[in-house]
Amino acid sequence: MAALVVPADWIRNWEKSGKNEFLQLCRNLAESKPSDDVTLRDIQAALYELAWQVIKGNLKLDQAASVLNDVMEFREDMSSILADVFCILDIETGCLEEKNKREHFTQLVGACLVLVPDTVLKERLDPETLESLGLIKQAQQFNQKIVKIKTKLFYKQQKFNLLREENEGYAKLITELGQDLSGNITSRLVLENIKSLIGCFNLDPNRVLDIILEVYECRSDQDEFFVPLIKSYMCEAQTLCHILGFKFKFYQEPNGETPSSLYHVAAALLQHNLIELEDLYVHLLPMDPSILEEHKREITEAKQIARKLTMVVVPSEKTEEKDKEKEKEEEKNEKPPDNQKLGLLEALLKIGDWQHAQSIMDQMPSFYAASHKSIAVALCQLLHITIEPLYRRAGVPKGAKGALNRPLKSKQAPKPAEAFEDLRKEVFTMLCYLGPHLSHDPVLFAKIVRLGKGFMKEYQNDKQEDKDRMDTLLSCFLSITDQVLLPSLTLMDCNACMSEELWGLFKMFPYQHRYRLYGQWKNETYNSHPLLVKVKAQTVDRAKYIMKRLTKENVKPSGRQIGKLSHSNPTILFDYMLSQIQWYDNLITPVVDSLKYLTSLNYDVLAYCIIEALANPEKEKMKHDDTTISAWLQSLASLCGSVFRKYPIELAGLLQYVTNQLKAGKSFDLLILKEVVQKMAGIEIADEMTQEQLEAMTGGEQLKAEGGYFGQIRNTKKSSQRLKDALLDHELALPLCLLMAQQRNGVVFLEGGEKHLKLVGKLYDQCHDTLVQFGGFLASNLSTEDYIKRVPSVDILCNQFHTPHDAAFFLSRPMYAHQILSKYDELKKTEKGNRQQQKVHKYIAACDLVMAPVHDSVVSLHPPKVWDDISPQFYATFWSLTMYDLAVPHNAYDREVNKLKVQMKAIDENPEMPPNKKKKEKERCTALQDKLQEEEKKQLEHVQRVLQRLKLEKDNWLLAKSTKNETITKFLQLCIFPRCIFSAIDAVYCARFVELVHQQRTPNFCTLLCYDRVFSDIIYTVASCTENEARRYGRFLCCMLDTVTRWHSDRAIYEKECGNYPGFLTILRATGFDGGNKADQLDYENFRHVVHKWHYKLTKASVHCLETGEYTHIRNILIVLTKILLCYPKVLNLGQALERRVHKICLEEKEKRPDLYALAMGYSGQLKSRKPYMVPENEFHHKELPVRNTGPTTVQNGPGSAGKPASTTSTGKPEEGASEENEKSKEKSQSAVKAASKTNNTTPKVTTSNGNGATNSTKLIKEKEDKDKSGKEKNKEKKEKTPAATPEAKVPGKEKQKEERTGKEEKTRETKEKTPKSEKEKFKKDEKASKDDKAKASGGESKSSAEKEREKEPSKERDVAKEAKTKESSKGEKAAVAGSLKSPVPRSESSESEREQKRRKLDTHSSPSHSSTVKDNLNELKDSATKHYTNHSTATLSKSKEREVDKKDMEKSRDRSREREKKERKRDHSNSDREVAQELKRRKDENGTSSSKHSKSESPSNSPQPNEKEKSKSSKSSSKEKSDSAKPEKGSSGGKKESRHDKEKAEKKEKRESTGAKEDKKHHKSSDKHR
Repeated sequence: MAALVVPADWIRNWEKSGKNEFLQLCRNLAESKPSDDVTLRDIQAALYELAWQVIKGNLKLDQAASVLNDVMEFREDMSSILADVFCILDIETGCLEEKNKREHFTQLVGACLVLVPDTVLKERLDPETLESLGLIKQAQQFNQKIVKIKTKLFYKQQKFNLLREENEGYAKLITELGQDLSGNITSRLVLENIKSLIGCFNLDPNRVLDIILEVYECRSDQDEFFVPLIKSYMCEAQTLCHILGFKFKFYQEPNGETPSSLYHVAAALLQHNLIELEDLYVHLLPMDPSILEEHKREITEAKQIARKLTMVVVPSEKTEEKDKEKEKEEEKNEKPPDNQKLGLLEALLKIGDWQHAQSIMDQMPSFYAASHKSIAVALCQLLHITIEPLYRRAGVPKGAKGALNRPLKSKQAPKPAEAFEDLRKEVFTMLCYLGPHLSHDPVLFAKIVRLGKGFMKEYQNDKQEDKDRMDTLLSCFLSITDQVLLPSLTLMDCNACMSEELWGLFKMFPYQHRYRLYGQWKNETYNSHPLLVKVKAQTVDRAKYIMKRLTKENVKPSGRQIGKLSHSNPTILFDYMLSQIQWYDNLITPVVDSLKYLTSLNYDVLAYCIIEALANPEKEKMKHDDTTISAWLQSLASLCGSVFRKYPIELAGLLQYVTNQLKAGKSFDLLILKEVVQKMAGIEIADEMTQEQLEAMTGGEQLKAEGGYFGQIRNTKKSSQRLKDALLDHELALPLCLLMAQQRNGVVFLEGGEKHLKLVGKLYDQCHDTLVQFGGFLASNLSTEDYIKRVPSVDILCNQFHTPHDAAFFLSRPMYAHQILSKYDELKKTEKGNRQQQKVHKYIAACDLVMAPVHDSVVSLHPPKVWDDISPQFYATFWSLTMYDLAVPHNAYDREVNKLKVQMKAIDENPEMPPNKKKKEKERCTALQDKLQEEEKKQLEHVQRVLQRLKLEKDNWLLAKSTKNETITKFLQLCIFPRCIFSAIDAVYCARFVELVHQQRTPNFCTLLCYDRVFSDIIYTVASCTENEARRYGRFLCCMLDTVTRWHSDRAIYEKECGNYPGFLTILRATGFDGGNKADQLDYENFRHVVHKWHYKLTKASVHCLETGEYTHIRNILIVLTKILLCYPKVLNLGQALERRVHKICLEEKEKRPDLYALAMGYSGQLKSRKPYMVPENEFHHKELPVRNTGPTTVQNGPGSAGKPASTTSTGKPEEGASEENEKSKEKSQSAVKAASKTNNTTPKVTTSNGNGATNSTKLIKEKEDKDKSGKEKNKEKKEKTPAATPEAKVPGKEKQKEERTGKEEKTRETKEKTPKSEKEKFKKDEKASKDDKAKASGGESKSSAEKEREKEPSKERDVAKEAKTKESSKGEKAAVAGSLKSPVPRSESSESEREQKRRKLDTHSSPSHSSTVKDNLNELKDSATKHYTNHSTATLSKSKEREVDKKDMEKSRDRSREREKKERKRDHSNSDREVAQELKRRKDENGTSSSKHSKSESPSNSPQPNEKEKSKSSKSSSKEKSDSAKPEKGSSGGKKESRHDKEKAEKKEKRESTGAKEDKKHHKSSDKHR
């Protein structure tokens, strides 16, 4: 209604309704009282609108006059309101040019003269209007009269006749005012006397007032008397203010000093409202602008000082600076001009006039007033008085008394606070004005902190009543802490007590509030005040001074200085210290030691500063090469671990920071968690564990602590408890585990996109290692209830939280162990029986109860097909057990007990140690010894129980509903491989578990197949590992190899541990011919062949990885090889092949990739040291296998025929795909026997190694020919293309071995039958001659044990062959079916090896009987081997093909034979060797044209045998590989003793043979063999 307009309808219909409407409106406005001002404005607006309608002419004058007459009754002051309206209209109409409107106005006023008094109109209207109305005669005269009256009132002074004044009156006045006021004298009585004196002695009243003020100044304590006196005496406030102002002016001289009494008088008068502050303020100096300038100047100076302290100053400049500073200080020491405003402010504060004091402070810059000590102290005193009652009620500690602060007498002073709510009125405001200058009163500081503590207790006990009020108060306390308490602590001079007092309040805040406060303190507070800017600069300067001198030797004095500095300015000090530590990590130890003098608050601030430094967004967490984590982060992580372990700092903030980082997908900061857990709990992550440590880690907790870690971290009980409490209180234990488990893959797939592969691997390892370490900490430190309550079941972990299976079982495993033990204890209590058998039954019952739900829950983790082969029970058992359950590390226990005994002996023998300390140490050692022995006993019982349980379970483990091969695949894929790379102990566990499953004679578990799959092709597994996983995988392989090596080393051990075990049964299922199952146990010799094959496979894979050039392949294989060095290589030629490759890596990577170079060099050195332990191949396993006649055999068509019948068995190696190795082993093992046949190759009859007739063998040959003809082409195709079949099905490698062996047996038998004794003798002589040649060709080397073995070999082999012949009848039915094994690579070994040779130039593909000493007679050996095959079979080709091949072969073989002949001539040092070479040349010339591509030799009768096509192919590839590997090896071993000429020739030969086409070699060999 403020903008009310009288509607036009009212005016138009005035008589009918408008008048009444208007009157009703005015009546309503007059009666309503929302606010006087509002009502008044509305009435004025209504009257104004009415009058304006009259002026416009819309309403008649008489109508308006009558309605206004009626309106006058509504309010008493209505005439005055109307006069105001006329005043406004007078001004408005006077400005208008339309005279008629002015006339209408004049008429309206004239009509209303009755309603408004004349005097009122004279006050408010212009003189001209008054004249026109006839209220005054002349306007001009009226104006003159006004001027005269104003002059008389305001400008004319009343003059007293001073000559009439009598001095006696002033004397009496002073006496009257100065009398003793203690009696019944009141101000009213004295005032009457003063009036009498003024009248009697004609005194000037103003001078009397001045004297009253003077006396009041002198007697400023008599406020109760003088204030009422002045109040009753004084006529006007302005007069009093002028007199006071004059007094202040008097002291504004250059050296004048205003007395405090005058300030007090002014303050008292202000407090009692006798004068106005605005009136007095203008009389005071200095002016506000000059105060502002001074404040700005102080800030600038402070910043300059700070800048100077951070600048590097040259010594010459330092002296100049010092001089300038001295001058400035002298200037400052000169007395500053008197600040009357501050003096008045202080006086106001002293008497408790907070309102006026606040007004003065508001006029000045913030904290300017409080920066003056007197003001700060006065304000502090006022605060003491105000908070006194509340402090007495809620703040005084028990037993404390404290001085009482009496309240101010003044009623105008702030009301003392009785409750926390009262603090909001004035106390908090006062504190905010005080700011950092509360430092002037530590006692008040302590009181405010204690009030805060009292409030926090109430807040924490508050039961949701008045929650809003309490929250408001809490935010007020937090603001006061931020703006007042912390800045004040900064300005206090190293007051440790205040720091501790403040911590009493701070520890009640959650860490989020605390860290927020520290952040404000560190980053913002120091910039808010010039004094704080200076303090910050001085702190940094002092910190630099201390840190420069801090060493390990002076930790104590430096620590005290750090402590002293940290009490006041911890944020600045720690910020600088951390920046130094990030640069120089060698400072960590001295810094950690020097922090022992810190207060609790400082430790908390340190935690915040560390987190802030870690979270610094400007710092890169990777080095510039993007492959390693930055050094600063590593240094801070290390500091975290040390500091949090040594000092009682709250961990919640740090742990939450790591959790948040993980949640954001950043895994760098796991380094911090890793260090904290390692230092605080004593749990190390070390993949580089020694064997002793690893052994100790499989024992109980005490053994782990004593022998399992590199650094024996003692006394971790308290620190690990703190860590556990922090995790549980803030519910971070499980989230951290789950986030780490998920982040492992996140590192690769989410984080790893742009990062270097090496860094991704490191981060993955760090994430995984920290998970293992953290999980280990939780398992060993959480109680059973806590653990079970927090860790959900496996299926929930995997399906809901998407935790990988290995991590899920890792987290659940301790839970199962806890539950089984608790259930076992329950059962023991219920039924009392001490018999061992009863205990075992109870234990098994407990296991069943606990694990049954687990068996059900694991079913959901994998597809249903998985459970066809392995049972959920087996899966859960594998994942739930640990090494602790499988074996007792007796050696480790004995070792630690012996160590303690040695310690005790050393203590006894130490004369310097005091007796009481000796006693304590011995007691400690004895107690530890007892604990260890008790623990060993406990573990032994536990292991026995577990083994009993496994014995009962084992029959249900492997279901093998599909095939054994599938079972092993799933076992390896779902159990062994994921777990063996999880941790070092898990790697050992996996190997031990495989051995245990074998020892338990588990049905459907083929041990041979399992080991074969593990060793056969490790390329893929090695290539997919990270660095630490490669170490663990290497450890796993080492343990597996260790078991195999033990079995290989001794027949007795093998027979005992494997002889009758089902794992070493080789079973073939055949349907078709006989429909039955044939089983055979793998004998010891065949097992040795298998082990050799595994060694060979490992070499092949290692060489492949080394030759890829890929960083990961090379690094990982070198790590794995280093780990398995104790068990591999055992064979000399394999070791030499590896040595060459590693040497090559050393040369290539020295400049390019130094880390690979270091690894290769390390391995190379260790490999050389193992050389004496390596054996020649013929010592590792027998090179010629016992011959078994198997009778007529059916040949399976190809390797892919899994469902086809197969009844042939192989007596060779138990690997289908090993035909290539078999052929090579036979070629080489028989090479010595056949050496003589090169001189007898023209003889029509062929000798055999068997003396019996060859009728059976010829029959066999014919049958074989018929069968082989039909299957020849299929065999060839399938051999090259088809992957391996299941182990039950017969595979072509086996058949091929069978064919080759039966063919060879027949051939040897034939030659033996047809050769007379004289020829046999000649055979032996030739053999001897060839041995002599070998010895001479090798540069006169003394025969090694390997060579002697080789000399004995032929005769041995013949004997073995004869024995085998006699046993044929009994063994013909049984065949050694080790060939049922399947390796992960395709079985077409010979064709694969040829392709590999082209692709990789794999020259370590050495045959079993290869010896590094045989090089010179290599060609003769090849020839003899090829000639041996002439007696067996020839392969046929179409004639057109033969012709083409013959031409090519003839040319190539001639070239090659010439070159070879030249070399051999030069290299042979004896006549006999020369003769052999000439004979060889002559034969080559004669027979060079008759070679064919696919046949290595022809029989005398030239009868082609189709199945030899397969054989010749594989033998060619193997002989080529043999020559490839033999030559470099020979060069490496025998090069020292050869002449330089020989070396050059050997190098040329190597080059030619490595670069020459594969076909050349094949043709040449075939031509030799043809001859």
